[in-house]
Amino acid sequence: MPPFCLEHRPSPFTSGEGAAPNAALPVYALTPDDLESAALDPFVRNWARQAGFKAESGALLLIPAHPDGQGGADGLGGALFGLGSTPFDAPFATGKLARTLPPGDWRIVSDSLSAEQAALGFALGAYSFDRYKVGKAERPQLKLPESVDRPALDRTVAGISLVRDLINTPTNDLGPDALEEAFQALGRHYGATVTTILGDDLLVKNFPLIHAVGRAAHQAPRLLDLRWGSGAKKITLVGKGVCFDTGGLDIKPAASMLLMKKDMGGAANVMGLALMIMDAGLDVSLRVLVPAVENSIAGNAFRPSDIYRSRKGLTVQIDNTDAEGRLVLADALAYAGESETDLLIDMATLTGAARVALGPDLPPFFTDDETLATDLSQASLATHDPLWRLPLYKGYEKDVTSRIADLTNAPSGGMAGAITAALFLKRFVAETRGWVHLDVYGWNPSERPHARVGGEAQGIRALYALIARDLS
Repeated sequence: MPPFCLEHRPSPFTSGEGAAPNAALPVYALTPDDLESAALDPFVRNWARQAGFKAESGALLLIPAHPDGQGGADGLGGALFGLGSTPFDAPFATGKLARTLPPGDWRIVSDSLSAEQAALGFALGAYSFDRYKVGKAERPQLKLPESVDRPALDRTVAGISLVRDLINTPTNDLGPDALEEAFQALGRHYGATVTTILGDDLLVKNFPLIHAVGRAAHQAPRLLDLRWGSGAKKITLVGKGVCFDTGGLDIKPAASMLLMKKDMGGAANVMGLALMIMDAGLDVSLRVLVPAVENSIAGNAFRPSDIYRSRKGLTVQIDNTDAEGRLVLADALAYAGESETDLLIDMATLTGAARVALGPDLPPFFTDDETLATDLSQASLATHDPLWRLPLYKGYEKDVTSRIADLTNAPSGGMAGAITAALFLKRFVAETRGWVHLDVYGWNPSERPHARVGGEAQGIRALYALIARDLS
């Protein structure tokens, strides 16, 4: 069963119980200007000068024990860590410390980073997906100051770790069956109600698109449904759960299939967000819908040129079986709209066009709600969780229509692919007080201080901040 991080992942933080107040060694996180600060111990400042330490971003310099005897038993007195001249450009630079400091207990001292920011960066950098590795290396741990809201920090780290764990797990261990098990485990942990519509019951209960996409796989397609809380504000999350995408009969080339274990990244992200909401006990009525399928090839696979009637009644012509994510989301979004909701959020690893436009680190979001767009953009900036709005441009609506059906799942021409995909989804969204679609990549293609190569949570810290703010 996939790891459920709240129960299985060790904390990067030390409790410090029973230890002397300054038992944890200091790490001075500095800009070049901070090196000349009068507040910095003269011994430390002189050591930095002698070693040629310039506080460049990511630079680390260990400090020997102080001549007056302060320091650890191993002769260390602390460390200097460079933030560079513009620390805002790398707000979670302290993540590198989790991989470069010697084992032991440490505390971060900085005038340029908040304690929360420094701690979150360290925790994100400490993440390691070692489920398939033998042995575990000893790691440094961070002692938190009393000013840090430990429960809030823990739930954020847990939510992000869950997303990363789920995306990183290969499909032989995380097909639709195992994704359902993880979904059930999340619900049990917080006392939520979880139901599943499985296999041919999808046809009986009118989810034809979800069934069509997943019916050729060895593990049956399904729709997962979690309900929690009884607050007046109703929040619905929908996540694309394509556990592997071959492209179907319009098969992907081998190079394009290498990362397709991450095609359930939308499901992973809404599960991480749900964890944060439930763990905080927010006063909401929460619903999470995940269509969990594998887009495989067999004699009963859906075909190019097939036409299906969706749950909403709109007919969809299949012009490319590799545009399957919007199909499973269409039925799930239509279902979500049959119940009252104040905020509907869907997340999906949906289009390569979004990555061409904005790259892997900056997911686009789409909404017609101007207030929601402004609030989400502000939350993105405040939490250092990058998001960028793209338009639901009405001029492209003609591109998602079909000559012999209501809609096509794959407009010809390849132009504005992220926008036309969002416009397709919009056709299945009922009138709500707010709907936003996030087209996430869910993957770090290169290592950063707070993020190793692999699965990644995107947008959920900003979305959580938005939801929590609206309740205050």
